[in-house]
Amino acid sequence: MQGFNRYFPPDFDPKTHDTLNNYHGKHALGDRARKIDKGILITRFELPFNIWCGSCEAHIGMGVRYNAEKKKIGMYYTTPIYSFRCKCHLCGNWFEIRTDPKNTCYVVESGARQKHEEWDQEENGGIVLTHKEDGEPLDPFAQVDKKNSDKITALQSKDRLEELQEFSESRNSDPFATAKDIPKEKAELISKSNGDDQLRTKYSLPVGLKFIEPSNEKDNITEQEQKLTTTNRNKKIGSSIPASSLVSRRPMSRAKPISTTSSDLQIGSSKLPSSALPPSSTPLNLSQPWRAI
Repeated sequence: MQGFNRYFPPDFDPKTHDTLNNYHGKHALGDRARKIDKGILITRFELPFNIWCGSCEAHIGMGVRYNAEKKKIGMYYTTPIYSFRCKCHLCGNWFEIRTDPKNTCYVVESGARQKHEEWDQEENGGIVLTHKEDGEPLDPFAQVDKKNSDKITALQSKDRLEELQEFSESRNSDPFATAKDIPKEKAELISKSNGDDQLRTKYSLPVGLKFIEPSNEKDNITEQEQKLTTTNRNKKIGSSIPASSLVSRRPMSRAKPISTTSSDLQIGSSKLPSSALPPSSTPLNLSQPWRAI
C-alpha cells in the first residue's frame, strides 16, 4: 500500500527499515504471525469430517472451527503438505490433521480419531476425482486390453477435438476482427429488440411473445427465378417435340380396312391409281390412319 496519511518519524530510513512495520518491529499479519519465525502461521481451520477427541472422547462435529497452527511439513512432488494443529475446546488436548495430496483428502495424524462414514461423493453432488475400479489392473493381459480401449477412445474423440481446435483457432486468429464485429452485432440485436417491443406495444401483445423471423427477400427472389427458369425450360422442351410423335388423346372412330393391290388402291368402292401414292420402300399400314405421316 502507498504511504498516504501515515506518519513517518524523522529517524525513519527507507534503506534501513524498508517499511513502517519493520520500523515498529511488527508483522503485517499482526498476532497471527507471532510464531512465524518457527514457520507457523495462525489460521482459521474448519474440521473436514467428524472426529473423536483422543483425550476426553468427546465427539466433535464436522464444520467446527479452530485457530490452528498451520505449518508446512513436506512436499508431494510439487504440492506442499500442511499440518493443522488444533486444541480441543473441551479438554485442551492437541490434535493434528494433515493434508494428503496423493489421495486428495485429509488425515488425522495424532490426538484424535476420524469417524468413518459410508458416503458416496458422487451421489451427494460432489465431484469424484479418483475411481478405484478404474485403476491399473494387475493382470498384464488386462493392462494391454485397457491400453487398447484407451487408444480406441482417443481415436473416437480425435475428430471432435480437431473440430474444437479449428473453431478455437478461427475465433482467436484475428482478435481485432472478432472484437470489431461484436458492437455491430450487439447494435443489431438491440435494434431488433426495440422494434419487437414497439410492435408488441402497438398491438397490445404479451411481453414474452416471440415473433417469427421473416425470410430473406433475396432468398425468395432467387427461388422465384429458379421456378421461372424451370418453367421456361419445360416450355422450350415441349415446343421442340414434333407433333407426329405426340399421341392424341381424343377418341377417334375406327377406320374401315383398306385393301391394296399391286396396281390399284381401293378405298371402299372407289379406286386410286398406284401412282397417286407417295414413293416408299415400306408398305403403308392404313389400318391406323392417325399414325400416317
